[in-house]
Amino acid sequence: MPDLLKALKPGKVLVSDGAWGTYLHEKGLQPGECPESWNLSHPEEVYDIAISYVRAGADMIETNSFGGSRFKLRHYELEDKVWEINREAAAISRKAAGDNRFVLGSIGPTGKLLMAGDVTEEELYDCFREQASALQSGGADAIIIETMSDLEEARIAVTAAKKHTSCTVICTMTFERMADGTFRTMMGVMPSEMPEVLIRAGADILGSNCGNGTRDMIPILKELRSVNPDIPLIIQGNAGTPKYLEGKTVFMESPGETASFVPELIRNKVNIIGGCCGTTPEHIRLIRREVNKF
Repeated sequence: MPDLLKALKPGKVLVSDGAWGTYLHEKGLQPGECPESWNLSHPEEVYDIAISYVRAGADMIETNSFGGSRFKLRHYELEDKVWEINREAAAISRKAAGDNRFVLGSIGPTGKLLMAGDVTEEELYDCFREQASALQSGGADAIIIETMSDLEEARIAVTAAKKHTSCTVICTMTFERMADGTFRTMMGVMPSEMPEVLIRAGADILGSNCGNGTRDMIPILKELRSVNPDIPLIIQGNAGTPKYLEGKTVFMESPGETASFVPELIRNKVNIIGGCCGTTPEHIRLIRREVNKF
């Protein structure tokens, strides 16, 4: 299998995939239904999402496991299936990726707050260890801990993945633009505060996903790069700011508009470009086309 960090060392920009949640809803996932349960009940539909991004030119494919922790699965009375659900998530994406693309095992926030006493550090650590190990068992090359807002939860997740798998460890946080123009997570973390803590914990790749369209990812990328010139960075923006139209959430940024920001991302030394909510295989296809020009 190819090595993700080695693939990035020559300065080559790689392309990741796009949205999974919005795509699953298009395929029939119902409100209140567990997305990760589809790895067991509708594996052919999950595979179809993964292979559509392969055909669009993505170098790496995530897994349908964002909410696959025991804390999230408990809402659906599926906490006894953590291993099975995550292993199958990775196996499905591995089948689509083949031997020459990377599989990124997706781990999202638990929804538990350390500072509120909802959970202990030990419970979080064990939760992330369990999920990361299951994803590796299914064929993940990397663990991507994503959409984090609490730096301490992110640190614990990175540490658990690093110590209990041999996977490359990626961590992305979600930032919002404040009234003063700066970017912070919901927990008040600035992009510049992220690298030191997470690199010390063992993160190999850092970045930002969700929360912003690609245009607003550019200042976040610049801030991250300003405090660390060397760490590989990944950016996965939404397809613009969503609007609620006729009872549906619609993302307004076209594939062409998303792709138009690729040159500036590359000028600011991004290493991996992909998409988050609302992005489609067509968004990824046009990102791929722009990346290929460099």
